[in-house]
Amino acid sequence: MKYFQQEVDAAVDALLLQQVILYPTDTVWGLGCDAESPPAVKQLYKLKGRPEGKPSIVLVADMAMLQRYAAQVPEELEQLLAADTRPTTYILPASRAVAPELVGPDGTVGLRITKDEFCHKVVRRLGHGLVSTSANKAGEPAPAVYSEIDATILRGVDYVVNWRQDDETRVAPSRVVRLGEGGKLEVVRE
Repeated sequence: MKYFQQEVDAAVDALLLQQVILYPTDTVWGLGCDAESPPAVKQLYKLKGRPEGKPSIVLVADMAMLQRYAAQVPEELEQLLAADTRPTTYILPASRAVAPELVGPDGTVGLRITKDEFCHKVVRRLGHGLVSTSANKAGEPAPAVYSEIDATILRGVDYVVNWRQDDETRVAPSRVVRLGEGGKLEVVRE
């Protein structure tokens, strides 16, 4: 448990310095930074080669943090979150608290309450949302396990989390749900 906490602390220290980290998420290995730091988001997008206008998702710790980054939250969202059986990203109208680079052309942001213990502790201690995008160059396959991460990504980040590097468990990407017309939630990706 001490090793786990050391990795949480090291990741948060890097994030507080506006650095980019490589870390295990509740789905695939991800690149992350503080969701409220435009310079860090720009650094992450440069490393990934991600085009402008293609936002990333933000991991949050709980409903209160989700509401910080969403300008509009459907009434039934809390019940849906409680019933989620797998990681689910909700695309909602963005608030001004999130870095502008994370907002889509339609004014939305993807938010996911993380249930992964490591990610949850990092987000909780950071006190801000954590950008989460797959740890690959834009257009390349997402690495499901650490051993699949490209060397240029490994060299390009400021901190590589040592937690779960030997875990070969493969998990599907998150389900994606969008807030549509009239406040109705629509499944974008199952």
